[in-house]
Amino acid sequence: MKFWQRLFTAFLQRFHLMRFFGRNRSFKELHQSSYAQEISKNLSKRLLNASRTQTNDLLKQFDTHLTGLTEEQAHTQQMTVGLNEVTHEKPLTWWQHLWYCYRNPFNILLSLLALIAFFTDDLTGSTIISVMVILSTLLRYWQEAKSNQAADALKAMVSNTATVLRHQVSAEDLELMHERYGIDTKNQTTHQFEIPIQYLVPGDVILLSAGDMIPADCRILSAKDLFVSQAAMTGESMPVEKFPLQKNLEETSALELDNIVFMGTNIVSGSAQAVVLSTGIQTYFGALAHQCYGY
Repeated sequence: MKFWQRLFTAFLQRFHLMRFFGRNRSFKELHQSSYAQEISKNLSKRLLNASRTQTNDLLKQFDTHLTGLTEEQAHTQQMTVGLNEVTHEKPLTWWQHLWYCYRNPFNILLSLLALIAFFTDDLTGSTIISVMVILSTLLRYWQEAKSNQAADALKAMVSNTATVLRHQVSAEDLELMHERYGIDTKNQTTHQFEIPIQYLVPGDVILLSAGDMIPADCRILSAKDLFVSQAAMTGESMPVEKFPLQKNLEETSALELDNIVFMGTNIVSGSAQAVVLSTGIQTYFGALAHQCYGY
């Protein structure tokens, strides 16, 4: 029995069909799983250490300042750690998409009937059935392709940004930031810049306010009436207040830390200044997403 289960699982993985036969586990279920325990051994240890480290010592570890990284430092970090993105599934090729549009019980049944008609010399019936299958497949392919294009266009219109601080910004840095991030730096009078969140790196100092989505795992440096919704991570329905200092130094659960905020959670009210600890797949959210969806 196990042999056939493994064989069927291998078949589903080979043809990207796992999504139709498996149930994606929620983050709450993952926290209760053995994988969550494995995460806590690595990520949690790092986050616990960051929560207990003095602010000045933490900034020295990341070679940053309260006014953030320099643009050169940020660019060097990005070349090392990559973009702040959770890896997603690769889009299907046109022939894979066409195959998925064809394979369904109705089309397969019609195909079998067409073969039976062909081998029994009923060429008219075989032709009619084959045309029905081809038209059905091509129509579905065209509709889904148009829908995917529309969805991609909407995604391109929505860009998440974060307010990041830059240390010792020169005129040359402003030109580089304009080229790298596509932002307007001509009339820039402060060291605060709105850049796409995928360009954040560990050591960046960011500003958070009500309504913001937290773009990475961060340590709070300063806060004013800061409440964070962690429902996506812990299932808690009520917002949790965050502080610059960790009150309970004996706390062993990363998700219960007072001065750590996580990628994917939201600021409900208040404001804060925070330093980025980890980005992309190295975040708690990224690790869970990797396990949940197999990316």
